[in-house]
Amino acid sequence: MTTAVTPLSPALTVPSFALRGPLGSLDAYIDAVSRVPILSREDETALARRLKDDGDLDAARQLVFAHLRFVVHIARGYTGYGLPMGDLVQEGNVGLMKAVKRYDPNIGVRLVSFAVHWIRAEIHEYVLRNWRLVKVATTKAQRKLFFNLRKAKKNLTWLSAEETRQVAADLGVTPAEVTEMERRLSARDVTFDPGPESDDEDGAPFAPSAYLPAPDADPALKVEADEWEAAATERLTRALAGLDSRSQAIVRRRWLGDDKATLHDLADEYGVSAERIRQIEAQALKKLKAALA
Repeated sequence: MTTAVTPLSPALTVPSFALRGPLGSLDAYIDAVSRVPILSREDETALARRLKDDGDLDAARQLVFAHLRFVVHIARGYTGYGLPMGDLVQEGNVGLMKAVKRYDPNIGVRLVSFAVHWIRAEIHEYVLRNWRLVKVATTKAQRKLFFNLRKAKKNLTWLSAEETRQVAADLGVTPAEVTEMERRLSARDVTFDPGPESDDEDGAPFAPSAYLPAPDADPALKVEADEWEAAATERLTRALAGLDSRSQAIVRRRWLGDDKATLHDLADEYGVSAERIRQIEAQALKKLKAALA
């Protein structure tokens, strides 16, 4: 059975810019997408049915092109994070394509209303990944605070206790989470190790490596670890000296060398079976454990 294709308005013809290669600038791209005709409800439904029922990729392409201008509009709202506008638009376009793929014309809403969530979600992920070297928001509450806390603050100063409680109530989070996110937003990224040292010591960067303690910073623990290692090495040397030469060689070749030998390698070398080498090794290790204990 052949499926009938609903004819579309002549204005829905894809413009020639969409069939060419990349545009020369972001401004040219924005100008081009703003000239793509907006779909009527009837045309949008017809294209969506062709995509959903027949897998028509040309219909999907027309749906995407007709909504690129809305992605630009949404992306402009995120320029305050200091990220390239072109990258924001690109991530939003990914969200638009995901929305077109999942759109069902039977739900009774326009595609633009359905796609807003997907466009914003992709842009949000991009902003969270790239706003700082260290990710500042990982949980659901932190993500909500990251994008809403700036809007909730009435000035550039720190929130008062009452304002913190009000923001927490409005966003459905705890006051502690509001305070923590406010602290993260006001902080800045610093390198752990200092950069190239300058001639002027006063002007040298004060990096965290200069003041954060190391796990082995206690000299007493360092001396204790060194003495224990030296004593253990000495005890092992004395214990090995108590073995016969063949047992010593087998233990060294099997356990103490970088290139460890197999039982069959040693069996061929000594002219005995691999089982005999295993027995000699087991007896030697038993003597070593007794001596070290």
